[in-house]
Amino acid sequence: MIRLIRPTARLHDSFLDNLLEFESPAARHGHAIRGVSDDQLRDPAGFADWLAQREAYADATTRLPDGLVHETVFWIVDDAAPDRVLGSLALRHELNEALTIIGGHIGYGVRPSARRRGVATQALRLALGEAKGVGLQRVLLTCDEDNPASARTIERCGGVRDEAPAGIRRYWIEI
Repeated sequence: MIRLIRPTARLHDSFLDNLLEFESPAARHGHAIRGVSDDQLRDPAGFADWLAQREAYADATTRLPDGLVHETVFWIVDDAAPDRVLGSLALRHELNEALTIIGGHIGYGVRPSARRRGVATQALRLALGEAKGVGLQRVLLTCDEDNPASARTIERCGGVRDEAPAGIRRYWIEI
């Protein structure tokens, strides 16, 4: 069973293995972690700082720097191998102007070795429940035009396509 969990130091090594898979040219589409370098995530102190920042950014009472929105980051795991991070997912509690064009409320990435097994679809369905929990009634998701797998995932979860700039697909999901 696929689950969404909050990032934890206990799974740091597995998360790093997950990131390594995205460095392959075959990966094509990246992970859902933005605003931090892979080098910072590899460094134990940098990773600890990132974990603390993730907790703060998920808290609606935290004042954020201009241009940023509150978001909750999750790791995707499977109960069959709970110590293996399969990917990550970011749930943004609100949108800013940039996110209405690219990014939306939910962004996700599944490590290449875990793709084509329904992991992204299950994770997105769970994320829709989390979105409802933070008060959202509909969510925006985007993907690259050349990412048909992500488009199918979004459509399986109820995504209705909307107008978008060239190279991007935009979808709304009512929850």
